Amino acid sequence: MAVLITGGAGFIGSHLAEALLEIGEEVWVLDNLSTGSLQNIWHLFDNPRFHFVEGSVLDESKLIEAMRPCRKVYHLAAAVGVKLVVQDPLGTLETNVRGTENVLRVALQFGCKVLISSTSEVYGKDVRDGEKFRETDNIILGTAMRWGYACSKALDEYLSRAYWKQKGLPVVIARLFNTVGPRQSPAYGMVIPNFVRQALANEPITVYGDGKQVRSFCWVGDTVNALIKLMETPGLEGEIFNVGNDEPITIEELALKVKAMTNSSSEIVYIPYEQAYGHGFEDIRYRVPDITKLRQAIGYQPTLGIDEILERVIEYERSRRIIAAP
Repeated sequence: MAVLITGGAGFIGSHLAEALLEIGEEVWVLDNLSTGSLQNIWHLFDNPRFHFVEGSVLDESKLIEAMRPCRKVYHLAAAVGVKLVVQDPLGTLETNVRGTENVLRVALQFGCKVLISSTSEVYGKDVRDGEKFRETDNIILGTAMRWGYACSKALDEYLSRAYWKQKGLPVVIARLFNTVGPRQSPAYGMVIPNFVRQALANEPITVYGDGKQVRSFCWVGDTVNALIKLMETPGLEGEIFNVGNDEPITIEELALKVKAMTNSSSEIVYIPYEQAYGHGFEDIRYRVPDITKLRQAIGYQPTLGIDEILERVIEYERSRRIIAAP
């Protein structure tokens, strides 16, 4: 059965394309290459079961071209990263909301099942101390434009569930928590590739805020396997699932780990949010998922902890530096 991945030239999308090809699927990728890269999928072009369409989910003709042969859709195309969201709030809203609506409408036309990639950002500015986020928790968003991304992804979820309830379109929603691995770009504020590249270059490791923010990080292979199982497991339509690793770590601890594991001479520098993102920026102090529902649904268990994840990312970034060296 043919499968479409929107945003399939991106970090997660390219790993998902590899995994689906390995299990025998025919894979179509639609990507406008605004944040994705052909370098991420170049090695797949020799596979006769791989097909690439350059275009946006905002372009219905391109979407129809890519989806027509398919019966399953992994919708990963979206505005990516806090920096991009702050710099282009209008583009973020348009891509995330109108793009998802296009995907749902065309999927209904062709009879496709859809997995919607959402985000932990939808939990908003809920203040909690050590309590993990559950899918049934309320959503609390602020008024600053920083929350436009979270609002757009929350609306995507409501649109998807409405298509399931009213039109019978089979949809599953995955809220991703900080997926990490090779090919992730630091260009849009992704913390681990930023820290690792700074450490390997012996440049200052830049921590935004006080570094006491708590996060969790999930290996890209674990995320991809969860997405595939969510799509393939019957009876999960209309449901929302946290996808991530429930092992917490502060950003300051993360910076210290990266420095130690790279034997870097970098100093750790703390930068106020206002300097990084502008006046009025708000951050979430604690963001770690409760993955009980995912475990019960598909038997999910993360395979790598933070140390193993960092080892693999450091190895990948070191190999990049060797290849890029003159």
